[in-house]
Amino acid sequence: MFIQNRREFLKTTATAAGALGLGVACAPSDDQEAAGPAPMSILVLGGTGFIGPHMVRYAASRGHTVTLFNRGRTNTHLFPELEKLVGDRDGDLTALEGRRWDAVIDNSGFVPRHVRDSAALLSDSGQYMFVSSISAYKDLVTEGITEDYDVGRLEDPTVEEVNGETYGPLKALCEEAVQEVFGDRANIVRPGYIVGPGDNTDRWTYWPVRVAAGGDMLAPGTPDQPIQFIDARDLGAWMVRMLEDRIGGVFNGVGPTESVTWDGFFQACREVSGSDTEVHWVDSGFLQEQGVAFPIWAARDSSFGAVHSVDLSRAIEAGYTSRPMQETIGDTLEWWSGLTEEDRPGGVMFSGLRTREMGFEPATMDQMLEAEAELLSAWAARE
Repeated sequence: MFIQNRREFLKTTATAAGALGLGVACAPSDDQEAAGPAPMSILVLGGTGFIGPHMVRYAASRGHTVTLFNRGRTNTHLFPELEKLVGDRDGDLTALEGRRWDAVIDNSGFVPRHVRDSAALLSDSGQYMFVSSISAYKDLVTEGITEDYDVGRLEDPTVEEVNGETYGPLKALCEEAVQEVFGDRANIVRPGYIVGPGDNTDRWTYWPVRVAAGGDMLAPGTPDQPIQFIDARDLGAWMVRMLEDRIGGVFNGVGPTESVTWDGFFQACREVSGSDTEVHWVDSGFLQEQGVAFPIWAARDSSFGAVHSVDLSRAIEAGYTSRPMQETIGDTLEWWSGLTEEDRPGGVMFSGLRTREMGFEPATMDQMLEAEAELLSAWAARE
């Protein structure tokens, strides 16, 4: 068991502390499968943040030669054995000039101008894979959104400030920049919530940690609401395999492959952590009245009501597989418990439960447990 009880949890972690068509791959022969994938040269634009190291390690384990291009500021100790090129997406691509790779993975592109410049410079390379987001869609209110759903648009497409309103439409423009240069050699992946060990946000991580705390827990909405998330390790491995199979097109990067409800997710968190958590489901209307918000959860009638109902059939056809969510939960809790409070995302704070009174600044787990207890008392009185 990861954490035995609420008291142990609070002793160790209580102060710790929300964007075009289906490609076709040629099936490999039996001899090719036995020999493994043909070695490729892969350039990763980024590669040292959260999802980057997972895909880099997987690619290297498959026998590919990986080169990293970034500013040389984040996790510089990683991958000393790999070629590292230093530059900047914004105007300093000198290190890439005159070079060609079999495949390019762009997981650090947010501004269309930057992506257009790198795609044009690397146009002689074999493939270009761009990590976008389901936020690229014009909205997330329709269940079962497929890759053909309309993307968001900006009134001024020259805007380069990335914020909550521009992030998704800017990602859509980045996608178009790649497709204009690489055509059917472009692969666009639109992930949802990317989770797992090393997550530099605490949005999804908040839930396994909260369940591990035990006691009475407020659960928003109804137990049958779906939840989707993708383990960063599954995402990275799937992306590399698509490059090996020369698959182009657009794909929603969500998971797991089996449908999961919030209730099932919480039960899995309980099983993994060994906690005594008792879940109390609270109506979303009541939470709205109280000005309450939770990370990654959205009411069905909200502007993000279908964020966990995105279609992933095309991804599965392209080889996406997911590990059991219990493994993702357990590995994330183990990683989290091994961090010092200062090393955890947000320092000693969480971006978890929020109320109107608390405001929307990060808070400690103790503060959130206190607010949660007050809300449960108010809900019980209402009922």
